[in-house]
Amino acid sequence: MAATLIWISLLVGLRAGLGTTEVQQTTLHPLVGRVFVHTLDREAFLQLPEHVAVPVTYHAHLQGHPDLPRWLRYTQRSPHHPGFLYGTAAPEDRGHQVIEVTAYNRDSFDTTRQRLVLLIADPEGPLLPYQAEFLVRSHDVEEVLPSTPASHFITALGGLWEPGELQLINITSALDRGGRVPLPIEGRKEGVYIKVASASPFSTCLKMVASPDSQARCAQGQPPLLSCYDTLAPHFRVDWCNVSLVDKSVPEPADEVPTRGDGILEHDPFFCPPTEATARDFLTDALVTLLVPLLVALLLTLLLAYVMCCRREGRLKRDLATSDIQMVHHSTIRGNTEELRQMAASREVPRPLSTLPMFNVRTGERLPPQVDNAQVPLILDQH
Repeated sequence: MAATLIWISLLVGLRAGLGTTEVQQTTLHPLVGRVFVHTLDREAFLQLPEHVAVPVTYHAHLQGHPDLPRWLRYTQRSPHHPGFLYGTAAPEDRGHQVIEVTAYNRDSFDTTRQRLVLLIADPEGPLLPYQAEFLVRSHDVEEVLPSTPASHFITALGGLWEPGELQLINITSALDRGGRVPLPIEGRKEGVYIKVASASPFSTCLKMVASPDSQARCAQGQPPLLSCYDTLAPHFRVDWCNVSLVDKSVPEPADEVPTRGDGILEHDPFFCPPTEATARDFLTDALVTLLVPLLVALLLTLLLAYVMCCRREGRLKRDLATSDIQMVHHSTIRGNTEELRQMAASREVPRPLSTLPMFNVRTGERLPPQVDNAQVPLILDQH
């Protein structure tokens, strides 16, 4: 009975868990060459009231793949903040893509899945060949992704550009461009790159900022030349030394396709390779290479043997070259040394008295061994 209750509870729990993973589907329409931002709110996933703060994390991936497509990124500051899917689709990304997002409730461990159907198409309207990228150091990427800060940036940038339609085409975190994580100090931000495009040419102010003179001033640590009022300040602190302008109005010349030839070089008067190689005998070179070192080694061996064996002086020649007085002196010393050694070996001398037992140094007397040492006074004169 107890086992039956356990199985029933497990089946109820499994059914409840499967109920929490109900898949929701949402259709979105990203455009090629335009920034796409989708906010992941916990209210939309878990269907909670707005005043309820529940920590939620997300995991997103392309259907049938472990990760997101290359043009799409995911970021979330903390479980108490919303998540964002953002990126800019390329022309080769046109078509149909499905993103699966799973939300995890960190309090109750419930999971909710949502399927995002992305229908990527080309944008309508004129082309935007003039593109400018700005580095905003006063914001993080999560602070610019919502629509309100992005529209404020576009509106403020309109004062620096010629009148025309400005489109936000890309947003990238400075950390993805090799930037460093800032210190945990108030006011320090990671930074974000914002790329804007327009059909109108660049203004004189932007051209002056990107001029070589301004770049030279930036290399020396000075601010660049800015001939107009900075309408982005104080809400957006732009690093004007990191502004890049790209003009795509003039098409780039197509690369020449190399033509394949027949593989035979044309006649060149400066290059005349030999057509036939003459026969050559290498026996002489081999003999010279081997025999000459052997002969030299043999001559050196003979010379060394002559010096060591045939040039020895000998004992007779040494004695003849020595004077008679020196020879007599040497012989005398050797004879005296041998005589002293023989005398020392044959001498019979009694042992010194100091080495004998019971020897009295003061009187020179030697006591018999039967005497009791305890009865002998220390000083014999007092006896």
